[in-house]
Amino acid sequence: MVRMLGLEEELLIFDPETREVVPAAPSVLKEFREHGPGRRRARAATDELDQELFRHQLETRTDPVTDISEALEQLVAARRTAGEAARAAGFAAGACGIVPLGGRRSVVTSDDRYRDMVDTFGEIARTGGTCGMHVHVDIDSDEEGVAVIDRIAPWLPVLVALAANSPYAEGRDSGYASWRAQVWGRWPSAGPTEQFGSVEGYREACRALLDTGAARDPGMLYFDARLSADHPTVEVRVCDVCTDPIEAVAIGALVRALVETAAADWAAGRPVPRWRSEALRAAHWRASRFGMADSLVHPLLRTLRPAREVVAALVATVEPALAEAGDLGLVTAASGRAVHANGATRQRAAFERTGEVRGVVDDLIERTEASWQRHDSHREKA
Repeated sequence: MVRMLGLEEELLIFDPETREVVPAAPSVLKEFREHGPGRRRARAATDELDQELFRHQLETRTDPVTDISEALEQLVAARRTAGEAARAAGFAAGACGIVPLGGRRSVVTSDDRYRDMVDTFGEIARTGGTCGMHVHVDIDSDEEGVAVIDRIAPWLPVLVALAANSPYAEGRDSGYASWRAQVWGRWPSAGPTEQFGSVEGYREACRALLDTGAARDPGMLYFDARLSADHPTVEVRVCDVCTDPIEAVAIGALVRALVETAAADWAAGRPVPRWRSEALRAAHWRASRFGMADSLVHPLLRTLRPAREVVAALVATVEPALAEAGDLGLVTAASGRAVHANGATRQRAAFERTGEVRGVVDDLIERTEASWQRHDSHREKA
């Protein structure tokens, strides 16, 4: 049986004139609630649009589905909803991992939990307005989930590199393909983890972070992969939000295939390859720094190899699970394109064309809106 998956995305709200982010989420959500989700040509998620930590962000969600094409329909529908509501309120929504130009001081959403996070974690929280994509894949038990988390960790940096979409921050090139990954890693509960070994080992690690105040509640256990606090899923949290929705769902399909492959290895009693967290952090750093533009750590060989070779190894490792779910063609095509031009590459190309980061923002907005407009056009022709 094919496992269900769900996607969560965080989007930025831009002022189309200044290209800076603006704390306009209340206005956009008001427009959405008063006037509805706009043109509805595809089945939307049950709860597709919501607030985030800061008012310059929106969160979108898909429902749990087994068919990756249905996930794509819902993801595009949610982007359409966000984009049309933003335009109606005088703004624009864009899919990017971090704020490229800056803007007015970040305004925290009116929520007691969010305000307490900023009070407790200070500048880490105030600069934490990053935009990621979280992938949920269902599991049969917590035992299976922890076994999966322990096994997929070495492959997660490859996903970071594929999804990298945040080279510009504060009006300049950070030198990283995913600067979001570096900023996100400042949270004391974020990043790669040692192998837990058992559910009790996982719970013990969680308790330590909660007891020391490194996380105020279970929702702030920001492991790269974790047991969801609210759903019977493994949640993978390492990826930048992708401007191209095809890349987003292809990465979702890869995560599902990793979970299925790891669960099968656990059920068959195969041993867990041992990795130190220092080595995992190094692999994540390299993926964040270079994206697809240089070598990555090969999880099977444990040496640096060309990015295209490491991506091919990932696809080959999970190929049976991809084929069973009907996702192999999509993932092969999308990952092949990303090897040559992922989100970070496209942002830097926009800078080369325009000579300024404002041009990068224009390109992000245009490509984000074009993704759902193009999808509508394809559906009409069909």
